Amino acid sequence: MQAAAQRSRSLLKRRALVAAVASTVPVPGLDWAVDAALLSRLLPQISAEFGLTPAQLDALDPHKREQVQKAVAMVGSVLIGKFITRDLVLKAVRTAGLRLTTQQLSKYIPLAGQAVSAALGYATLRFLGEQHIRDCIAVAEAAQLQLPPPRG
Repeated sequence: MQAAAQRSRSLLKRRALVAAVASTVPVPGLDWAVDAALLSRLLPQISAEFGLTPAQLDALDPHKREQVQKAVAMVGSVLIGKFITRDLVLKAVRTAGLRLTTQQLSKYIPLAGQAVSAALGYATLRFLGEQHIRDCIAVAEAAQLQLPPPRG
């Protein structure tokens, strides 16, 4: 479990840095588009580390799949075991809405605003990714999943 979490956090850190760089560009909406694109690729990769993608769950025996579904309901995640769509990403991003609005406004203040925007872009992606990692850990532990071998 620790190894999957560590690999996921490493991946998250790299993607959050990309989001931070995109946040400095003063083009309206570009950072939101980049965040959505990054999250739509990142979240399934994190889920895969924990054996929680739709394909991985379909391969489980029915009893184990039911345990996972109960654990997902208990955790309350809308992203685990689902195909990640733009709508699901937007629903997750809405939880960080205030940060994103502040980020949009701050980038128009020369230099300092771009630094604030980059920091908020990084923090927002890290927040959403870290929340997903915690949800995956909780589901995997509750369902007593055997994690897949590391992808290499």
